[in-house]
Amino acid sequence: MYLDDRRLALTEAMDTQGLWPADSPWVRRAILETVPRHMFAPERLWTWDGEAYVPVDRAVDPDRWADLVYAGPYDSAITQILDGLPGSSLSCVSVVADMLDSLILEPGHRVLEVGAGAGWNAGLLATRAGDGLVTTVEVDGTLTTAARERLDASGLDVAVHTGDGNAGWPTAAPFDRVIATYAVDEVPWAWVEQTRSGGRLVFPWGRLGHVALTVADDGKSATGWVQGLGMFMPSRGTDQGREHHAIRGDDPAAVREVPVQQDLRPLADTDLLFALRVSHPDIRITSTDTEQGFTVRLHDGLSSWASAVTDTSGLTAAQEGGPRHLLAEVEGGRQFWEQRGSPRLWDFGMTVTPDRQFVWSGSAEAEPYRL
Repeated sequence: MYLDDRRLALTEAMDTQGLWPADSPWVRRAILETVPRHMFAPERLWTWDGEAYVPVDRAVDPDRWADLVYAGPYDSAITQILDGLPGSSLSCVSVVADMLDSLILEPGHRVLEVGAGAGWNAGLLATRAGDGLVTTVEVDGTLTTAARERLDASGLDVAVHTGDGNAGWPTAAPFDRVIATYAVDEVPWAWVEQTRSGGRLVFPWGRLGHVALTVADDGKSATGWVQGLGMFMPSRGTDQGREHHAIRGDDPAAVREVPVQQDLRPLADTDLLFALRVSHPDIRITSTDTEQGFTVRLHDGLSSWASAVTDTSGLTAAQEGGPRHLLAEVEGGRQFWEQRGSPRLWDFGMTVTPDRQFVWSGSAEAEPYRL
């Protein structure tokens, strides 16, 4: 019963916010009825206590465990911690639903999923495509074994393999659809190569949005549009990025005061953030807006950082350190975006070929979006 109540609450939240895809009603049925989320959650989940990730065991605290499994539409459930950072998760329901909708999956399609994780998404795919038509690849052998056991227990016929997802699974190619559950900066050509002409690929790009590409008739390129928001873990072995304070360090002599004239609140705008992700891919931006003021932090994952606080009177105090001037770089990116008409997230698209990829705005025939 404690699970039923939470499933109902999550369903109502998705309904109220209009998050179920209207064009893919099968997604709602699969998530709520056919492949329940808790059946693919391990007995131990993890949550952040303000200082570190701590375990939540179903046997010890079933209510708290269930709260993590069936949290809000935008909340993932962390299923693995590696070196103090999340290594795998059950992705948030809203993004899972959105990406499955973007895949335009039909019964009979052959599907490759890269990043099996707990096996839940592969199970959802199998309910739509059909038995024996979904192949999923996971780099972590422990996760592979657990995912296979859960899928078998659910009566779902999915081929589960251990391997490098970036290499796809050539022995089962070609596929009609390819979907990734981890973020990439550079789209592996193997994914495109193993997808038939006219086939579709959906994957998280960077750490902010997901993209859907269609393979050209000649198989020599794939092009498509940004579909929506969604933050995913990067592929295993990729730096997930250190926090601002870890880069800043404790040397006061390394800190520079920076005059700031412009309003920094636009840095919380999703459309601008995505544009900056394209123009300045190595700069990571986080912000918080409270009654005390607006705070923005930037870092490049290496040695440069910046921090600015705008109080309720509108005054901004900013500091930075490292060889780069990140606030100035981001301001240049903002101006570049405004000069091009402030394109929305969904105005961006991507083209991938064997030797390059680029992001454009407005049309696939447009010049790459870059400074």
